[in-house]
Amino acid sequence: MIAQRLLICLTALWMSSAVWAIDDYQFSSDEGRERYQTLTYELRCPLCQNQNISDSTAPIAKDLRREVHRMIEEGKSDDDIVDFMVARYGDFVLYRPRLNAQTAALWLGPVTVVTLGLSILLYVARRRRRSLGESAELSDEEQARLRALLQQTSSEESEQK
Repeated sequence: MIAQRLLICLTALWMSSAVWAIDDYQFSSDEGRERYQTLTYELRCPLCQNQNISDSTAPIAKDLRREVHRMIEEGKSDDDIVDFMVARYGDFVLYRPRLNAQTAALWLGPVTVVTLGLSILLYVARRRRRSLGESAELSDEEQARLRALLQQTSSEESEQK
């Protein structure tokens, strides 16, 4: 009972803290508001790590939202805004980091692992198929014995009829 009440209180506190993250910026156009929402969802909070600056309640996220708003109103492009954030906070601020020497492993690693896994799977399947094919072939001695058994079985059947 007490645990349920504590859980309810903590949930209410957490939900109310999300409301604090909402900023009410005025934009000169609807396009500016859409760009702001897109950028704040794509930029990661340097403090919270797995939260975008739109959802974060950290003071630095609030500063970054204010900076994004200012730059949009100044007429800067999305690339200019992202470049500014990357120059200031590094590639970490991007949820989808750019492909460069430092992030090549992030982009190419999964493809490499999947390709390697499929190659190993194909190699094992071919090897297994070959070994099954080789074991299915009978030696000359085994074939002669099989013929003899078949002849014996067929002669026994003809005698029974």
